[in-house]
Amino acid sequence: MGEHAARPTAIENPNIKQSLLLAGHLGNLTIEQEKALETFKENLAKAGLYTPAREKEKASHDDPTLLRFLRARSFNPTAAQKQFSECENWRKTHQICKLYYKMSDEDVEHAQRFYPRWTGRRDKLGIPLFVYRLASLDSLQHELYALPAQQRSYRLATLYEHMTRFTMPLCSHIPRSIEPVPVSSITTILDLENISFGSMWRLRHHLQEASKLLLANYPETLHSVVIVNSPSFFPTIWNWIKGWFDEGTRQKIHILGKDSKATLLELVQTDDLPVTYGGGLSWEFEDAPDIDEEIKRVLPEIPKGPLVFVDGMASKPPAL
Repeated sequence: MGEHAARPTAIENPNIKQSLLLAGHLGNLTIEQEKALETFKENLAKAGLYTPAREKEKASHDDPTLLRFLRARSFNPTAAQKQFSECENWRKTHQICKLYYKMSDEDVEHAQRFYPRWTGRRDKLGIPLFVYRLASLDSLQHELYALPAQQRSYRLATLYEHMTRFTMPLCSHIPRSIEPVPVSSITTILDLENISFGSMWRLRHHLQEASKLLLANYPETLHSVVIVNSPSFFPTIWNWIKGWFDEGTRQKIHILGKDSKATLLELVQTDDLPVTYGGGLSWEFEDAPDIDEEIKRVLPEIPKGPLVFVDGMASKPPAL
C-alpha cells in the first residue's frame, strides 16, 4: 500500500457536477420517482410509520425527509421502507427527540467541537457549507474517548438533529439558486492539513461512528465532501475507510489537488469561503457561524443550543 496505493476512481476527478447531484430531490423528480414517492407514502401509512397531512395538521414526515430514504435506496420503496422502519425504531428506542430537546446550550456548544461545524455560509447552490479540520481534534482526543461509546453516539445524534431540524430548514427558507428545490443536504470541506498518520489512526473509531450513524439514520444528507490538504499517506487511509460508505456516498467524496482554491471557488462564492481555503471569509474551525446577509434578514443571529426552524421562525424545541 503506502503512498503509491491507487486512489479510487470515485475521488480521482475533482470536477463536481452539482446539478446532477440534485436529481431525485423534491422539485426535480422524474415521473417514475414521483410514483415511487407516492407508493412509499402509502406503504408507510399502512405500516403505521407515516401520517399524511390533514386539514389542520402537517404530515408526520415532510417530503424532503422521505426522499432522502428513497434516494439512499435507488427509489426502491420496499428497500427504503426497511431502512426507514429501522431508523424509526432506533429513534424511538433511544428517545432521540427527547435527547435533543433536553440538551443545554452548553451541551450543544461542547459537542460541536468534535464534529463538522457550519460556517454560517452556503455554497453557490444555497447548500450550507460545513468545515471539518481534523488537526483541531488532536488536543481533544483524550476528552473525546473518555465518554462511553453510547454517550458519544447520543451526542452525535443531537448534532445531526440540529443539522436537519434547524440548519437545513433555515437554508431552505432563504433565496437560493436551486429554488424551489429544498435544502436537505450539506457541503463539507474536510481539511487534513497537519494531520499525522498516528492521529488519523487514533481518530478512526470516532470517524467510523459518525459515518455509520449518518448513513443509517440520516441518509443522503451529504451533498458533497471536498478533501483538501491531503497528506501523501491518504491513499492508505482511504483503503481503511472506503468500506464505511456505499457507492453513492463514495461518488460524493472528492480529493482536490494543489490548486484547491480554484476548484473551491467554483463551488463557493469568494465572500463565503474561509480565508484559509482561498476565500475572503474570516472564519476558522473553532468559530461560531458567521451568517450571511440573506440569513440575517430572517435571523439576525444564531441562538445557542438545540433549535428548530419551522414556518420561517427559529425556536427552542418544545419540552417533552
